[in-house]
Amino acid sequence: MTDLRIGCQTYTWEMLGDGFAGGADDLLDAIAAGGYEGIEITDAMIGAYSGAPDAFARALEARGLTLVSLAVASRSGFTEAGEVEADVETARRWIDFLARFPKAVLSMGSATVMSDGPREAKFRVAAEVYNRAAALGSTMGVGVAVHPSSHHDTLLFSRADYDALFALLDAETVGWVPDTGHILRGRMDMLDTLRAHAPRIRHLHLKDVDVDGTWAMLGHGACDVGAAVEVVRAAPRFTGWVVLEEESDDAAADPAGAVRTNRETLRRLLS
Repeated sequence: MTDLRIGCQTYTWEMLGDGFAGGADDLLDAIAAGGYEGIEITDAMIGAYSGAPDAFARALEARGLTLVSLAVASRSGFTEAGEVEADVETARRWIDFLARFPKAVLSMGSATVMSDGPREAKFRVAAEVYNRAAALGSTMGVGVAVHPSSHHDTLLFSRADYDALFALLDAETVGWVPDTGHILRGRMDMLDTLRAHAPRIRHLHLKDVDVDGTWAMLGHGACDVGAAVEVVRAAPRFTGWVVLEEESDDAAADPAGAVRTNRETLRRLLS
């Protein structure tokens, strides 16, 4: 079994919008203080470091953190045919950035419906973007993966959606960052879904929801944390990183406190 390393995703702060007035260094400080080894930062939260990979590497090293992944989104939802070239170019720029960080993954956000049109066409556009980005990543030694979401207008909500997209993606180059919370909100069988596409798994997003699909602090919802981790640990290309992310009301009130509590909870759940 692969040894586990634990990271933290920065969306916990990003979701606050104007309610968060800090910067990337504040996130690094909070995550390091919370007991994490690694960080998955979003393109929206990396701030001034976006054009300065060497400076970001020094900031991480000073806090004993490893960059697990950089998560990117697009206003096109990766589903607009007229935006394919722009989306691929954005991916290329971040791949160049990540080449500075050994084994860090480019996590591309969920294909999302942004305009009218047949769903089948949107799946094809998203697949083109993901496949081309992954091909670029391969030339630079940077892994690329898809991170499905259950948020509004996602194209990747149900198991049928996952299966439809993955059937269009190159099996060797395009990875998957599964998210337990989003899988459960899609009313899927979490463990069966993880097993079905295990060869694509690069790292795991661990989140919890209650039976109604409302975000909950880790260990307070319907997610069988131990079982999910064991399935992922057996995946052939799993990097060993489990990334905690928190979107509950508790996190909105005190993001640093919430991620610190989740880290303590995971220690207890996996002991």
